[in-house]
Amino acid sequence: MQTAGLKGTFVGEKGTRGGRVTIREVAEDAGVSVAAVSKVLRDAYGVSDALRANVRASMNKLGYRPLAAARGMRGQTYTIGLLLPDIRNPFFADIMTGVNTALERTQYRAMIGISHSSIETELAMVESMIDRQMDGLLMIGSTEDRENLNNIAIRKPLVAIGHHDPEAQGFDTVNNHDQQGAMIVVKHLAANGYRKIAMLSLISSTSTILTQREVGYRRGMMEAGLGKYINIVHSSQTLRDVQLTARRMLTASQRPDAIFCWTDLIALGVISVARELGLSIPEDLAVVGYDNTMFCDFAQNRLTSIDQSGEQLGLQATRLLIERINGRNTAEHFVVTPRIVVRESSTPSTSPKDTV
Repeated sequence: MQTAGLKGTFVGEKGTRGGRVTIREVAEDAGVSVAAVSKVLRDAYGVSDALRANVRASMNKLGYRPLAAARGMRGQTYTIGLLLPDIRNPFFADIMTGVNTALERTQYRAMIGISHSSIETELAMVESMIDRQMDGLLMIGSTEDRENLNNIAIRKPLVAIGHHDPEAQGFDTVNNHDQQGAMIVVKHLAANGYRKIAMLSLISSTSTILTQREVGYRRGMMEAGLGKYINIVHSSQTLRDVQLTARRMLTASQRPDAIFCWTDLIALGVISVARELGLSIPEDLAVVGYDNTMFCDFAQNRLTSIDQSGEQLGLQATRLLIERINGRNTAEHFVVTPRIVVRESSTPSTSPKDTV
């Protein structure tokens, strides 16, 4: 290795600036033209599988990585922005698994941004991703309204996961049928003899997910003849607030005998508080979550939860985004049918376990 120039510019063993393998070196190694390598990099039409495999093998052998900045100057960076509201919720890991699986056979890579459920931070992250010339955006659990999302979609292809807007035309949506999921929860709890079924929801003025789940809870309670017990309690996502809210609910004179939580992460917090108070689950209190994350199956939790197929949501959203990037401009709205996975947290020991 050598250094050259007054400023110590690094020159690699093959004489490439910065030691970076060039497209010309890939072409020489593969025994093809530079134009052929370029076509493979662009996923151009008409490239044979044999040529693609040959070029890819040389890229891997030489450790070739195309410069994102150079690609951006040519109009495409093969990166997508994945915007999450929170990194602590394990359900988002399921979505990310689906995204990564969908990208495995493509040149695209996902770059992650965390908004901390702040509209201002979310918009700032969007601007940063657009400035970095990402080819499209996946926004998970966004609280933006249609106007803001349309404004983003005008600038970059956009798919919103967890945003109910079936009339939207400028962007695609991928959702679970949240209203139906909440109704399934109430039906299950009522069938197991629970009556004073409360819902622990999130403080939010704009989330369409929460709106749909709360509507489903109310509908379910009314249809079960339990309208007089309707009780929606709101909390922030912070652990301390969830614990304080759960403690108030469980020490009230009219304590609920079941709590439907808007997400598994919150449900696990409720279980913890209930046990601290000496309550037995499910005999004294049933708890149901939403998302069916991996922690539901742990023996100390055995949490009943609505499965909304996070991995499938990620897969479908990524498929739709790449279609958008490739030129599709008609809106698609994909909806997953929820199912309840029943475990001990909501089923009295004498009742059979089931999956609806």
